[in-house]
Amino acid sequence: MVLVIDPQIAGISGDMLLSSLIDLGADKNKVIEGIKKSEKFFSDSTIKNIDFQKTKKRGIEALQLILEIDEHSHEKKGSEIKKAINDSTQSLELPEKARAFAESCINSLITSESKIHGVPEDSVHFHEASSIDTLVDIVGITIALEDLGLFDEKIICMPVSVGGGSVTFSHGTMSNPASAILEIFKNSYLKIKGNDAGEELTTPTGACILANLTNTCMDYYPPMKINSIGYGAGQKDFENFSNVLKLVRGSANNLENDSVKILETNVDDISGEILGNLIEKIMQKGARDVSIYHGITKKGRPTNLVSVICDDQTIDAIVDTLVLETGTLGVRISESNRFIVPRTNEKISLSLDGKSFDVRYKKSTFKGKTDFKIEFDDLKDISNTIDKSLKETESLLRKEIEKQDSK
Repeated sequence: MVLVIDPQIAGISGDMLLSSLIDLGADKNKVIEGIKKSEKFFSDSTIKNIDFQKTKKRGIEALQLILEIDEHSHEKKGSEIKKAINDSTQSLELPEKARAFAESCINSLITSESKIHGVPEDSVHFHEASSIDTLVDIVGITIALEDLGLFDEKIICMPVSVGGGSVTFSHGTMSNPASAILEIFKNSYLKIKGNDAGEELTTPTGACILANLTNTCMDYYPPMKINSIGYGAGQKDFENFSNVLKLVRGSANNLENDSVKILETNVDDISGEILGNLIEKIMQKGARDVSIYHGITKKGRPTNLVSVICDDQTIDAIVDTLVLETGTLGVRISESNRFIVPRTNEKISLSLDGKSFDVRYKKSTFKGKTDFKIEFDDLKDISNTIDKSLKETESLLRKEIEKQDSK
């Protein structure tokens, strides 16, 4: 199963995600009951009414959180809110994975504020996030995710719309997205994008929940059979779009999917030795793979096309290496979604010819069939040590690995 979170148009807030999860099929009564039980851990605040009702946003029917609260405090320490959330999830006897998720969400909020204002985390005070609705969002979403079994599913997020213009809050007015949003997304693999909404579309609470829920971001929906859809409405109304968060749950094949960057450049004036060295250097910079193809370009010139597969974290270092090592005047960059057969990295100890070796190998399973591939460096070292050919060594190692795996 796979869940796609689609905040491309209207962004995301805690109440939008919570509402969309209920609309997707989470038990509304269980969520409301859990939130009400958690109220006692949040001092100076009372939930007068909580419910979910259908509404329409620019013609789209969606579920909306109805929350009426009575509060007498306008500022709380981050540690107070964290304790209230932890006490709530423990009191509700949620599984460890769910409790850890809820704690990581509030930790992200506290850490972002700590870094922005240059104060220790235990000194962080919340203003906008000090309301009990922060607890309602985080605890309610945790209950809903657990109820739907989503902690064990693949979750993909589309690029997150953050809006535009400026935002005014307790620290004054600043350009949107505000510093907290940027800080939360900084250490994730999620993408953000602005639009002409003229105000904030993604809230800090929504951002921290999303960043702790998934690190997989894709520009397009993956191939999937749609099983259910949830629509969660925000509180605001906009002229040009529906203020709705969309969740799509469905079944996909057994392959994992992710997105990678493809770097390409043509070089026609460097030697084979330089190209060989280039491959080694690029792999050392963290590339997933490197290929070099021979071809003919304009005016019959022979050329070498260097193609590199990498991710966002290594792209800058690899582009620098391509330019410095080859002298190329340009590098083409494209993005590609791909399917990946699920695999695990394994390691076993075995004996050959009276000598002991540690052998690493990748093990993959697809449609009930299992295969494995021995790490080439280990294969080469063992081959040299026992003075046998690579082919013979591989055969011996495969027999030993198959024997141990069958036990």
